[in-house]
Amino acid sequence: MTDQMTYDVAIVGYGPVGVTAANLLGQMGLKVLVVERDPDIYARARAISTDEEVMRIWQQIGLADRLNADMQPGCGANFVDSKGVPFVQLLPVSRGNGHPPQQFLYQPALEQVLRAGVDRFPNVSVLLEHECLRVIQRADSVELMLADLTVDEVRRIRASYVIAADGGSSSIRGQLGIGFGGRTYAERWIVIDTKVLEEWPGHDRLRFRCNPERPTVDCPTPLGHHRWEFPVRDDEDERDLLNEGAIWKVLRGQGITEENVKILGFACYSHHVRFADRWRVGRVFLAGDAAHAMPPWIGQGMCAGVRDVANLCWKLGAVLSGSLPESVLDTYQAERLPHVQEVTNRAVKTGKLIIQHNPWRAAARNHIFRTASKAPFFLTWLRDHRWIPDARYRDGLVADNGNGAAGWLIPQPRVIDEKGDPVRLDDVVGGRWTVLHTGPATDFRAWRTAGVATLQVTPSHSVPSADCIVDRDGSLTRWLKRKGASVVVVRPDGFVYAGAEQDQPLPPPPAGFAA
Repeated sequence: MTDQMTYDVAIVGYGPVGVTAANLLGQMGLKVLVVERDPDIYARARAISTDEEVMRIWQQIGLADRLNADMQPGCGANFVDSKGVPFVQLLPVSRGNGHPPQQFLYQPALEQVLRAGVDRFPNVSVLLEHECLRVIQRADSVELMLADLTVDEVRRIRASYVIAADGGSSSIRGQLGIGFGGRTYAERWIVIDTKVLEEWPGHDRLRFRCNPERPTVDCPTPLGHHRWEFPVRDDEDERDLLNEGAIWKVLRGQGITEENVKILGFACYSHHVRFADRWRVGRVFLAGDAAHAMPPWIGQGMCAGVRDVANLCWKLGAVLSGSLPESVLDTYQAERLPHVQEVTNRAVKTGKLIIQHNPWRAAARNHIFRTASKAPFFLTWLRDHRWIPDARYRDGLVADNGNGAAGWLIPQPRVIDEKGDPVRLDDVVGGRWTVLHTGPATDFRAWRTAGVATLQVTPSHSVPSADCIVDRDGSLTRWLKRKGASVVVVRPDGFVYAGAEQDQPLPPPPAGFAA
């Protein structure tokens, strides 16, 4: 057994969630250790899409533009009948976060860029081919027993906190005795990954082929890849489908031949709806699939995990630096769980729309949606109630003074900075507490005393300065007005801690706060 080493945070699991956490914590200058069983990036694509809010998180670590280069903007989701005729289409609409509202990705390429980002930080150590055998909670730290899978050696390390991002079968969740309640769907799905050889009409469109006989997801992925998914029928044995002959039979039914694609791999998966009973036990936190599992229908499994660590990591950094009390870590699950539950609920409902095996009910579905789609409000309602919900925290580290801006993720337009350059809002204020106000600088004394920066948001004709940014298209000012706020306090993760109108007092910093 080797000597013990001490870290601020240990991350178990180096998939998209763990590697995002490593970038966020590494950027803060914390001493971080990453532990991962596998020797390299998992070669098969699993996650296939992302959204503007997640891209905004990756922007915070300086990797969004590089990641965008490898992604394919989405053109919405087409739900088509057994003949391939659409009966409803959902188009993505921007929520003002400064990135495309929907993008398709190729997960191995994504992880490669994120891991290269971690290499920027000498304060982050990565142990590949290591397994966490045991976590032992101490009063002031967590002790981890790590097995080196390449040699007969066990090492012991100590960390102030641990993030378990070790997937749906999380060993750490099991060690801690945390329940993972919910359900696993009996229907199994075959997933096919291919390399595109010759493009075909509509190859760049996401289609949910809602054929009662064989529902199929037909999904573009960038960098010359494409994916299909279909369920194993009750009268089929999945083992009979896991061969190229059976796969080609399904693909030819979609009009795809050997001239179009080369099959790279295929596997069979189950869909789950599960939530961990607790996301925190002492100094150990669950994130991503270790904390929750959802069906893939709206492409939010990975995204939910990235949102988890974006919420958790800045709080860990604040506690370790002494700028917030340790009790703030209890707000992690309180803030994230309601959003994850709503996303999961919408994914389940979307899945029911896709998977309808009864031909009479499927025909009725097609007719109802075609008819309803002629009403302009229907598609807006469908998108608002079946696609990704707005990012908002109703409970947690949010001031409760009744202002409409509190708890919302503030939009990210391009503003004019003090140099006169158009930049994204987060590049000016991101990563730190900031007071933004549209009126004159009133009594922000408590926040100023605590060392929080204040910036005035001024109209497009204004002149920027060190304490003033110009809202060049007015979108930020309009958003604040709709929320009934002339001043807001923005947290390091972009969510509004508190807001107030001109004649209202701005709530003071939370207890124990020091910028």
